Amino acid sequence: MLFSRARLAGRLLREPRVPVAAKTVPLLAALYLVSPLDLVPDFFPLLGQVDDLSLILVALAVFLKFCPAATVAFHRSAIEKGQSYTPMLSTDDVIEAEWRRD
Repeated sequence: MLFSRARLAGRLLREPRVPVAAKTVPLLAALYLVSPLDLVPDFFPLLGQVDDLSLILVALAVFLKFCPAATVAFHRSAIEKGQSYTPMLSTDDVIEAEWRRD
């Protein structure tokens, strides 16, 4: 389950339809992990690692919540079908109109 969510998040990070604000959530979580400052320092046995793991899980859940539902559904079904990454087609962004010059 966690691996499939991480794989989905990897695909969504590359997707152009996902807002940049949503893509900052995993980036901020990664910066926290490599930062020397921690809420619970890593030298406490098990507590420091649980702190980092819980931050990863929360950041992953928040990132998936901020992504558009149609984009998440598209990539989730592509993962289930075993397809490689391709961005969503932009067929819904087309406005049909006629140009008239009077």
